[in-house]
Amino acid sequence: MSITTHKVHFGQKIAFGLGMLANQMFPAALGIFMVVLVQNLGFPTWMWGILFFLPRVFDSITDPIMGFISDNTKSVWGRRRQYVLIGAVMMGISFSMMWQLYEVDGLSYNFVYFLLWSLVFYLGLTIFSVPYVAMGYEMSDDFHERTDIMAVAQWIGQWAWVVAPWFWVIMYDPSWFEDGAVATRTIAIWVGVICAILAMVPAFFIKSKSTLDDESLTPLTMKTIGGSFKQIIDNFKEAFKIEDFKKLCFSTFLIFNAFNTVAGFSFFIVVYYLFNGDAAAAGLWPTLLGSIGALVTTFLVIPIVAKMSKTLGKKKAFLWAQGISVIGYIMLWFLFVPGKPYLFLIALPFFSFGIGSLFTLMMSMTSDVIDIDELNTGKRREGVFGAIYWWMVKFGFAIAGLLTGVIMALVGFVPDAVNSEASITGIRLFYSGLPIAGTLAAMWIMRNYNHTEEKAQEISAELALRKKPQSKPISSSYYALNKLQSLGSIDEHVNYPTDVKRDVPSIELAAHFKVALNAGLHGICFSPYREGQDVRDQLSGTQIDERMDIIAPYTKWIRSFSTTKGNELIPLSARSKGIKTMVGAWVSDDKDQNEQEIESLIEQAKKGMVDIAVVGNEVLLRKELTLDELLGYIKRVKDAVPDIQIGYVDAYYQFVENPKLVEECDVILANCYPFWEGCHIDKAAAYLNEMHNIVTEAAKGKPVLITETGWPNDGSKNQNALPSKVNAMKYFVNVANWAKNKGVETFYFSSFDESWKVRQEGDVGARWGLWDKNENLKY
Repeated sequence: MSITTHKVHFGQKIAFGLGMLANQMFPAALGIFMVVLVQNLGFPTWMWGILFFLPRVFDSITDPIMGFISDNTKSVWGRRRQYVLIGAVMMGISFSMMWQLYEVDGLSYNFVYFLLWSLVFYLGLTIFSVPYVAMGYEMSDDFHERTDIMAVAQWIGQWAWVVAPWFWVIMYDPSWFEDGAVATRTIAIWVGVICAILAMVPAFFIKSKSTLDDESLTPLTMKTIGGSFKQIIDNFKEAFKIEDFKKLCFSTFLIFNAFNTVAGFSFFIVVYYLFNGDAAAAGLWPTLLGSIGALVTTFLVIPIVAKMSKTLGKKKAFLWAQGISVIGYIMLWFLFVPGKPYLFLIALPFFSFGIGSLFTLMMSMTSDVIDIDELNTGKRREGVFGAIYWWMVKFGFAIAGLLTGVIMALVGFVPDAVNSEASITGIRLFYSGLPIAGTLAAMWIMRNYNHTEEKAQEISAELALRKKPQSKPISSSYYALNKLQSLGSIDEHVNYPTDVKRDVPSIELAAHFKVALNAGLHGICFSPYREGQDVRDQLSGTQIDERMDIIAPYTKWIRSFSTTKGNELIPLSARSKGIKTMVGAWVSDDKDQNEQEIESLIEQAKKGMVDIAVVGNEVLLRKELTLDELLGYIKRVKDAVPDIQIGYVDAYYQFVENPKLVEECDVILANCYPFWEGCHIDKAAAYLNEMHNIVTEAAKGKPVLITETGWPNDGSKNQNALPSKVNAMKYFVNVANWAKNKGVETFYFSSFDESWKVRQEGDVGARWGLWDKNENLKY
C-alpha cells in the first residue's frame, strides 16, 4: 500500500513541501490573529484561553478516527489524496469565515461565532493533515531519504513563520487598516484562499496506487467506523508499547507545548518590556523576533540538522540541536534589554535550533517507527501512527493555549493596560524557564532512543523479504517438512490414549487446560522480549523478574536461549523463585558473539546458576556452523564445567543424522513440532510420541528431553495443521497428559507471545505463548 522507493524525485518533495507551507501557514496566521481577540475585540484572557483550548481538543479527538479512515480507504486514488483535497477546501472556507468578527455584535455572539467556525476549521484540518502527513511517511523506505523529504518540507513550511509575523505590521499600520479587527477580516480571506490552493497541490501531484482491490483493508461502513473506537484505543496501546515511538511523542509534546505556551508572550514582552507598552514605538520588532527566527531556521538550522543527522545519527542530531536551543533561551533572558531591542537578534540562531530541528527529525523518526510496527503486526498504518503522533502535538498545542491564559492571569498581566514590573518579570521568567525545562526533560527521555540506522536497515530488508511471493508452504525458519516419512504414515484416526475427546466442548476443554496448567509443567521456554523489543535489545532485570513472577507458580524448570544482553539475568531470577534452569548459549556464524555467549555460559555455570547447560539451538538446522565447529564448543564447555550436564538443542532428526552429536552430549535435547510438519491436531500427540521414540532410539540410552513443543493459537494454516485457540488448548492438554503418562521431561513452547518472531515465521510466529504479549493468560 505504501510507495516504498529509496530515492524520491525532487518535484515530489516540493509538492509535499507546498502542502507543509499551508499546514504551517494556517496555525501561524491563527496564532497572530488571536491577539486581535484580546487587543481589539475585548475578549478576556480566560475566554481567549478557552478558544485556544477547545477547538484543539476537538481536533485531537478526530485525528485518530481520520487515521483509521485514511488507512482503510479503498479507492482508485489510493488512501489519501481525496481527503487532502476535501480538507483543503474546508480549511480555506472556514478560516476566511471565522475572522469575520464585528465588535458591534457583542462579546457573547463573537465568542460563540468564532468557536463554531473554529470547530469547522479544525475538522477540515484533521481531514487534510492526517492523510497528508501519512503521505510523507510512505514516500520512501530509506533511512536518510526520509530525513531529506522532511527537511525539504520543513524548509518550505518555515516560510510561513517568516511571512506570518509581518501580518502584525500590516494589522497595526493605520495606513493599511483602521484597526486589527478590520485587518484580520480582509487578510484572513487572502490566507484562506492561497493556503487552500497550496494544500491541494499534494492531492494532485503526489503519486499513489489504487487500493480498490486491496482485500487487507477494513471495509468502511458506519458500523466499522463507529466500531473503530475500540480499534483506535487498541492502536494507541500497541503504538505506545513501542518504546521508541513513546519517546518521540512525549519529547515532542514537552518541547512543542513549552514553546507554544510562551510564544503567545512574544508580542507582549517586546511591546510591554522593551517599549513600555507602546505598540507603535515597538514598530517592526515583534515582527522581527518571529520572522528572523524563521529565516535562521530556514537557511541555517534545517540544512545543518539534516547534515548532522547523516553524520551523527538522528538521536545525536536531536540532542545537539536541543542543547543549542537551551543556550538560546538562556541568552534571551539576558539579551532582552529595554532600549536595545537589537540585542535579542544575537540569540535567535541558537534559540531557533529547538523547533527548527524538531519536526525535521521527529517526522523522519516516526517513519522509521512505522516500520517496526509493520514488522510486529504485518500492518502498514501511516495514518494511525501519524494521527497518534500529531494528536500529541495538537494536544500539546491545546494545553499551551490554555496555559498561556493561565500564566498571564497568574502573574497578573493585563494586555492593553499598565502592568507592574513584577508581572512583566513573571512573563519573562516563564518565557525562558518553561522552554528550558521542557527541552531538558525531552532530552532526558530521548537519551535512550536506540533506533539506529543499522537497525532501520535490517528491518527494511526483512520487510522487503517478507513482501516477496512465497512459493513454498510456511515453516519455521529452517524446519524441514515431513522430514521422516514414517511419521506421515500415522493413521489420522488413531489418537494417543491420553488425548482428550476430539469433539470435547470448548468450555470443557478450557477446564481441562486449567487443570493441566495448575498441575504444573516440567518446564517452559522463557520469552523475555516485550512488545517493540527483539533479540537486539538489552533486557532489564525488572522485566525478567516481572515475567518470571507470572510463570513461577506453573513450572519447575525454565529454559533460556542466550547468555548476553540481559539474558544472563534469567537464571538468577529463576533461582530466586526456586525454579531450575536449562541455560542456553546462542551460537551462530558470528564467532565474536559466540565467544561472549560461551564465556558467559561458563561463568553462569561456575556461579551455580545452571542445572543443564545448552551449547547452541538449531545451529545445524540453520547451517550456520559445521558439526566439528559445534562439537568444539560443546567440548570446551564440558572441560570448563565437568560436573554439569551439557547438551545441544536441535530438531529431533538431527540426532538421527549426526551420531557424533549424540556421543558428545550428556543429555539429548530435541525440539519436536507436529505443527511445523503439517500434522492434523487430532493425531498430533501420537505424532509427537513417534518423534520421541525416534530420537530415543538414536540416543543410545542417554536421557532424552523434549526442549520445545507447542501449537499456535492464530495465524496461517500449515498443510493440515490449523492454528486456533481450541487447537492450542487441545495440544497443550494432550502434551501434558502424554508427558505425565510416559514420564518425558518436556519444555513447552512458549511462555509469552513475542511479536518480533513474525520476521522468521510469518503471522503465526508471534502466537505460541500461553500468555499473550500483554502478559494475560490466553485460555
